[in-house]
Amino acid sequence: MAKVIEGLFYSESHEYVRIEGEYGYVGITDFAQGQLGNVVYVDMPEVDDEVTAGEEFGAVESVKAASDLISPVSGTVVEINEALEDEPELINKDAFANWIMKVKLSDPGETSALLDAAGYEAIC
Repeated sequence: MAKVIEGLFYSESHEYVRIEGEYGYVGITDFAQGQLGNVVYVDMPEVDDEVTAGEEFGAVESVKAASDLISPVSGTVVEINEALEDEPELINKDAFANWIMKVKLSDPGETSALLDAAGYEAIC
């Protein structure tokens, strides 16, 4: 069974967001990295890009497949995880520790449309 962490919000497209104040840390779930296999590249947005909930913000490529990344929240990208540029396989080691982008949330209420841990486990 893939690891699911309480207190995070999950999308049906297998992204998570961890909310800290007015910011959200977005990445892919443990289930998603397990399905993808060895991650070889992460296509990330640029700092200051605007992202919209439900819309693509990048992609993850593995030896098996490429998968679009769908943002679970809307806002402005304030940071990307630069470690993933050199070591995309960090996502395989710990998907929850290795977020992809940090977003300044434009509408924190959007998380009400996402799944909690139990809801996400139910769809996996």
